[in-house]
Amino acid sequence: MIVLGIESSCDETGVALVATAGAQVPVLRAHALHSQIEMHQAYGGVVPELASRDHIRRVLPLAQQVLAESGCALREVDVVAYTRGPGLAGALLVGAGVACALGAALGKPVLGVHHLEGHLLSPFLSQDPPRFPFIALLVSGGHTQLMQVEGVGRYRMLGETIDDAAGEAFDKSAKLLGLSYPGGPALSQLAQQGDPTAFKLPRPLLHSGDLDFSFAGLKTAVLTQVNKLGPQLEERKADLAASTEAAIVEVLVKKSLAALERSALDRIVVAGGVGANRRLRAQLDAACGKRGVRVHYPELSLCTDNGAMIALAAAMRLQAGVQEARADYAFDVKPRWPLEAITSA
Repeated sequence: MIVLGIESSCDETGVALVATAGAQVPVLRAHALHSQIEMHQAYGGVVPELASRDHIRRVLPLAQQVLAESGCALREVDVVAYTRGPGLAGALLVGAGVACALGAALGKPVLGVHHLEGHLLSPFLSQDPPRFPFIALLVSGGHTQLMQVEGVGRYRMLGETIDDAAGEAFDKSAKLLGLSYPGGPALSQLAQQGDPTAFKLPRPLLHSGDLDFSFAGLKTAVLTQVNKLGPQLEERKADLAASTEAAIVEVLVKKSLAALERSALDRIVVAGGVGANRRLRAQLDAACGKRGVRVHYPELSLCTDNGAMIALAAAMRLQAGVQEARADYAFDVKPRWPLEAITSA
């Protein structure tokens, strides 16, 4: 089975092709990605209308590129998958519309995929794929969640953010520091030059006794420090960036360890854009190594939104028999769509 996947939930247009063989994990044949970062930088954030228009321009050329690189003809595609949600409504509609049009033209079924499930399963395309069951830490620009994963479509929420997600904390703190968009990666890069102990910043909900997260208070604390420093901010910026990153990472690591302890599982998957953070990877690897826990990440090139994770999630759902592709080609999108809504657990 060959699955063509299209991702268009926000500011990256991704197209990929995966192939399955029996019960084996699907194999990535080719993928292509276009980021809109440069376009949105002038506005300091994503402009939904511009994002949607750019997806329209990019998706078909990317699909042609993927087919050419994989050596696969369009008629050989068995299923066309697309991101149904969550995300920006207009951007989602582009991917859904193109996928259903392709499916109708080819006479092949289509499948709408949950964006976060794509992230959650993306480490299965890595050189060190996980095995079920495991704990999943989903950390992206808009989501921070801990899930217990028993199998494809079998997810149990253990904890989630009650306000800002970790990615939002990175981005908003970066903006307070005067860093360019996208703020999260810029803050992490600057943090490598600073002292993570220079500023005493809060670790929200670290000792709450549950597995929920909260990062809005940290953003407020960073603002307070920025105002205190005033003209000295420039010379202390790297230290404040490092201290901010350290606070976020400590909460993520300790909550993840607590989830592992409560579940008695010995395997954790980290996925989403923040999963590429070097400090998070280093500290989680060290902490889990002491406990005999395996940690799995997506390849760095697949941490951001991409078509490969959408094609993979569709293929794995079809393999597991938890969902069937359809050929009626009527579609909708779900800008707000909790991951728990698709679980069979």
